[in-house]
Amino acid sequence: MKKTILFLTMLLSMFTVYSTTSNASLDILLGKKKVELGVSESDAEIFINGKMVGKGSTLVTVPKGDCVTVVVKKIAYLTERIEFCNKKDMTKPPKSHYVEMKRDDSYDASVQTDIANVDIELKCEKLTKDKAWKLINQIVLTYIDVIEMTDKETGYLRTAWSLKSFSQNTVRTRIIVKESSSEPLVFKVKLISESSGLPLTSVKSDELYKEWDRVLRSYSDVIGEFQARIK
Repeated sequence: MKKTILFLTMLLSMFTVYSTTSNASLDILLGKKKVELGVSESDAEIFINGKMVGKGSTLVTVPKGDCVTVVVKKIAYLTERIEFCNKKDMTKPPKSHYVEMKRDDSYDASVQTDIANVDIELKCEKLTKDKAWKLINQIVLTYIDVIEMTDKETGYLRTAWSLKSFSQNTVRTRIIVKESSSEPLVFKVKLISESSGLPLTSVKSDELYKEWDRVLRSYSDVIGEFQARIK
């Protein structure tokens, strides 16, 4: 009986020791590495291998013989990507890593607007078509100096794309004007703003561009000028 009690006591002691072993100790046994990750922006979202794990700071576990990809995102800041690897013949992950986020230059060079990529009506109550058309061309050329297509008879004008590349983005902008009614004389103008989310994207790579709800500051006044002068 005493032997049984002693045996049970030993088992209980072993279980207690095992159950209280820290995760850190287990990680060491398994060859895992941990990185304390800190970010300059406390509300920046942190993703590990595509899964969001926290904001501002987190503990990154890198399994033995593997790599993990960490992505840090915040609106108005450049996206940061870091890879930590725990493999032979590769630099071991540091115990800590700090990410100093940088401002997104395309965000700072633009403004959010609800007039991008939508038709804006211009009703001509005082101007003849000839005068309105001449004025429309003057306004357009003030902002984009290359007109790709123009037809006065049908009242259609389209500029070439104007391209601007940034650190992590490429923005293309164009203006389209079309006559929607002759009596009364009404034109519709559209300021098209698209972004690729990648630097140095070719202006011809249509599949990479999507409508952007922002407009570069250099074009932010064009719709207002149309509305003020085409009446």
